[in-house]
Amino acid sequence: MSKLTPKLSDLVVTFCVFEVGSTTLFLLGGNAKQDAWIAMLIAASVGFFLLLMYLWIHQLDKGKDLYELLQYYIGKIPGSVLGFFFAIHFMYETSRNLRDMGEVTVLTLLNRTPIAFIMLVAILVVGNTVRYGPEVLMRTCTILFPIVILSYTVLIVLITSAGLLHVENMQPILEKGLPPVWSAAFPEIVSFPFGQTVLFLVFFKITEHDSKFNKSLLTAYGVVSIILTIINQINIIVLGPSIATNTSTPLLETIQLIQFAGVLERMDALFALVLFLGLGIKMAAFFVGAVTGLSRITNIKYKLLILPTGITIYFLSFLSPRYTEYIWLGLNVSVKWVSPFFQILVPLLLLAFMLLQKKKRLRASQNTGEERQNRI
Repeated sequence: MSKLTPKLSDLVVTFCVFEVGSTTLFLLGGNAKQDAWIAMLIAASVGFFLLLMYLWIHQLDKGKDLYELLQYYIGKIPGSVLGFFFAIHFMYETSRNLRDMGEVTVLTLLNRTPIAFIMLVAILVVGNTVRYGPEVLMRTCTILFPIVILSYTVLIVLITSAGLLHVENMQPILEKGLPPVWSAAFPEIVSFPFGQTVLFLVFFKITEHDSKFNKSLLTAYGVVSIILTIINQINIIVLGPSIATNTSTPLLETIQLIQFAGVLERMDALFALVLFLGLGIKMAAFFVGAVTGLSRITNIKYKLLILPTGITIYFLSFLSPRYTEYIWLGLNVSVKWVSPFFQILVPLLLLAFMLLQKKKRLRASQNTGEERQNRI
């Protein structure tokens, strides 16, 4: 892997692009209808506390990444088993992003090209980026970040200028109370995208640290959460809650409505471009996380694991032959049951073991000090 040390700004930018990733492709909190924005804010708040927990874990031992922490504090064998499952989980998340990229490409740009070929090209390109390690990935994110910001800004301005916003679609607020809003927020939106920041326990170790480390990441998280909430709610405001909920790609449908006297049309190509950037970065980050974990557990060199991991990811992307089955599997199995295990339960377990170890060491040092005083 590269010996470059990423700056804190590189980590923050990567964090932001990762959080956006494929999030804008879907309508989050659709079950809450027009109150999706409330569900988003609730989920973002829960995700904020999860990020605080991840940062707490990192601050307790800055010299180790996620896999090293699991092996050191939980035990070599159980920590390795949990680390292996984390690597498999990250591989599966990579495969889902790969499938998203293939489906969107077929839908918007290359409708006559086999999706298997599109995804093969995508995994080869992403795999080449992964080959250089997380340091180069973070520098790449810093270079691409202005393009992502500019593209989404242009799209939001065009949607607003085209007169597509119908604010009345947000009414009535909390028509059925808080229960449907909470059920939409947890665990679905918490798991995707806010809880996925657990991946960065792999990257915190390699980044330059200063007094602003925690503050910068928490601020970035807050800003991105608000932006995602706004973009998500735009789908409701433009399409209405019923249409937005029953559309597989609501933002794409919204963007296809943009027309300016025949001058500006087919803006879905711009959306596809910025979505590809976000998906590519998210794929690469999860890919790096998986390969790093497998390398830690097996003691096989990082680069030697890229090809077999990439092949596994490619075939995992075909786990669901139909796109509807793929969406169902993600919403009803992965997001509700699998993700909370890796994003909430295991980090809580790890934090508990770390605090117990710290307490034991403190007691041991106190006992040693008392023995020395008695001898004197």
